[in-house]
Amino acid sequence: MTAPTPAAARARARARPTGATTGTPTHTATGSTGTTINTATATATTARTRTRSTAMTALAATPGIDVMKQVNRQFVTGVTVVTAMDGETPRGLAVNAFSSISLDPATVMVCVQRTSSTHDCLFRAGHLAINILSTGQLDVVGVFAGKSADKFRQVDWESGPFGSPLLTGSSARVEAEIRERLQASTHTIFICRVVHADVAEWPPMVYGAGKFFDGGALAPLG
Repeated sequence: MTAPTPAAARARARARPTGATTGTPTHTATGSTGTTINTATATATTARTRTRSTAMTALAATPGIDVMKQVNRQFVTGVTVVTAMDGETPRGLAVNAFSSISLDPATVMVCVQRTSSTHDCLFRAGHLAINILSTGQLDVVGVFAGKSADKFRQVDWESGPFGSPLLTGSSARVEAEIRERLQASTHTIFICRVVHADVAEWPPMVYGAGKFFDGGALAPLG
């Protein structure tokens, strides 16, 4: 068989369709000015432009702080005081970002702002306590929502089995081992395994729309 001459090989290469070497066809079109347009590139460019436009629209629609405050005011919560020992000194602050995660194993979470004076103590601690306040502890809310350095001199408390401060008169009290510390924007989320819990007969305090209510006097629906 006679090998093709170099000239014949070049001629065959010029005649080969675009994309034949990769197996991926490339489609082109000719614009009104005679300019060749790669339709695959044009489609990709359009998709990127649409994605950027969608992202900008979503960013522009992000609600402001005032709107989010109004949203949060519509959510009714309990009232807790989260406490821990800082060496020999008890620390604590009022928190309503508390939730049960699991009953078995008993797991709970609290969320604390990193600028809080109690945050670093909680971050270092191995255990913390969550005191669910009762209707008779309205004065306790004021103490732990403030900046006083001697908060525990104004309340009655006792040490839990693992040393965390438990407030006398609470509707329920939980002591928990801190298992995880997750950073979430301006706050730290503490994931905790419950190691002790007790419940009293006093009804819980309820917070909503900037006011405190008697959790035992709520009217049932239905």
